[in-house]
Amino acid sequence: MNKLTSLISGAILLFIYLLVQLLERQGILLAYHVQILSLCCINIILVVSLNLINGFTGQFSIGHAGFFAIGAYASAYLTVTWQVPFIFAIICGGILAGIAGLAVGLPALRLRGDYLAIATLGFGEIIRVIILNTDAVGGARGFSGIPKYTTFGLAYLTAIITVVVIRNFVNSDYGRACLAVREDEIAAESLGVNSTYFKVLAFTIGAFFAGAAGTLFSHYLQYMAPTPSQIGFVKSIDILIMLVLGGLGSITGSVIAAIVLTVIPELLRGFAEYRMIIYPILLILVMLYRPSGLLAGQEFSLASLAQLFKGAKAHGNHS
Repeated sequence: MNKLTSLISGAILLFIYLLVQLLERQGILLAYHVQILSLCCINIILVVSLNLINGFTGQFSIGHAGFFAIGAYASAYLTVTWQVPFIFAIICGGILAGIAGLAVGLPALRLRGDYLAIATLGFGEIIRVIILNTDAVGGARGFSGIPKYTTFGLAYLTAIITVVVIRNFVNSDYGRACLAVREDEIAAESLGVNSTYFKVLAFTIGAFFAGAAGTLFSHYLQYMAPTPSQIGFVKSIDILIMLVLGGLGSITGSVIAAIVLTVIPELLRGFAEYRMIIYPILLILVMLYRPSGLLAGQEFSLASLAQLFKGAKAHGNHS
């Protein structure tokens, strides 16, 4: 059943990609639409990677944009200054962000709750200020002239890889240890689980994928600015809102929320005067009626859909 489900899922993902390519070639999807789809993929990477830290390991990090910025600027510097291959730049951006996650995680993850949130927020702002004062990457002017290497296909593939890797990690022994730390850190420690090690591990993996997302982002928009909305605390809060909306501990919820909250602001552009009123009201309504998020820690899959269909069919036959 698992192999069949995987084959069906793979076929659906391939169909979506081919459909987008076909619609783009036919001129039905314009460059603007493809850009929104690409940003959806990049946000999926960011939200799913943050879910590993906040949702599955139970930490409270609000500095994810810092890792995003490291990947974006480091890879841009490599491709612009040294003309390195883009795939190598993606890997380097992710590794540098992962190293930063390790460096921050070792001291900071001994903290908990609000203290950890403040520490990670401070880290994100330190990264932004360093970039702001580094002339090699444009400083306050921003980094321009970045080649456009990112395509929808590459962003789509990277998003799929991110989801698969983090899902497999969560379902592994390491992932179960992270879940144990989330549920009760003291009890996990008493059973021999090194909570600091697993928190740092989750933090590092999440940072790696955030760096990869930053690489894709900078090489799509071709310009990076050291503003709070692009690489600062505002960006971190945006990612956190997507995570909370989708539901902590739900990868499927993260994917859905990333798509919804990327598309909705674009749909509301026609209501420019009311957009910043409608958007928060929608979020407030969701939080009122679904405080645990859209999927509340549950996963949506083809298998669950099939079980739901069988249950509905059995209920209909019984009636």
